[in-house]
Amino acid sequence: MAAARHTPLLLDIAPGDPRPIVRQIVDGIRRQVAMGDLAVGDMLPSVRGLAQQLLINPNTVAKAYQELTAEGWLDARAGLGLFVAQPRQRLSLAEQQRRLDEACERFVDDVLGLDFSAEQMLERLGQDLAPLGAKKRA
Repeated sequence: MAAARHTPLLLDIAPGDPRPIVRQIVDGIRRQVAMGDLAVGDMLPSVRGLAQQLLINPNTVAKAYQELTAEGWLDARAGLGLFVAQPRQRLSLAEQQRRLDEACERFVDDVLGLDFSAEQMLERLGQDLAPLGAKKRA
């Protein structure tokens, strides 16, 4: 097995973001794994290291890492650290569908009052999803 490469996490934590900081970290790491910016076997910074980088409480980072580990995004290796896990079916199909439905409903609720046509919103959403599709095919 090849040695794991230590990969710095480039996360933007926005104080004005309505999502809690834990959610911002979880979402940011998920996105980086899904986009291929974090590869299987990449080592993540320690809890303390990421907390110092982001200037936040280590308990916040620990909660995010715990959630990602429980969902199968990360592997905790005793004495070694946290690593990006091998892809696997993380959620049941029913749970995937439930989360997709919930996200779509939130999206529609959030943009309903904006003065954009459905076509404009779909085009924008397609632009945001396009890099993910390109990375998945690569």
